[in-house]
Amino acid sequence: MEPTPPQEACFEAGIKFGSLYHQFAGTPVSPASAESLACAIEEAIENQPYCESVSVEILEEAIAEELDGRSVDYTELSGRFMEVEIVVERDGSRVVGTMAMEDDYPLMRVDRVERDEG
Repeated sequence: MEPTPPQEACFEAGIKFGSLYHQFAGTPVSPASAESLACAIEEAIENQPYCESVSVEILEEAIAEELDGRSVDYTELSGRFMEVEIVVERDGSRVVGTMAMEDDYPLMRVDRVERDEG
C-alpha cells in the first residue's frame, strides 16, 4: 500500500524535527545570542523540501537561570531551552507539529493534519 499524502506530510515533519534537534543541540547559546540563533535555525530548516514555516523560540529566561552563579556566560542548546513549531505542506496535506518539554523530555508531536478539500 502506498503512503497517503497526510502520512507523507507527517513523515516530512518528523524529518524536519530530527534534523533541527540533532543539528543544533549542543550549539553554544547565551541570552544575548538566543534570538539570532533562533533565526538561523528557522532559516536552515525552512530550506528543506515541503517546509512551509518554522518557528523557534529559544527561552532566554531559562538560559539565564541556567547560567546564574556560573563563571561562563553561555550554555549548550538543548530541548529544555526551545519551543518549536514546524508546518509542512505536501500534496494538499498540511501538518502542524510542535516540540516542547514534557516530563523532562523534548517531545515532538503532530498537533494537526489538515487536508485541502478543494
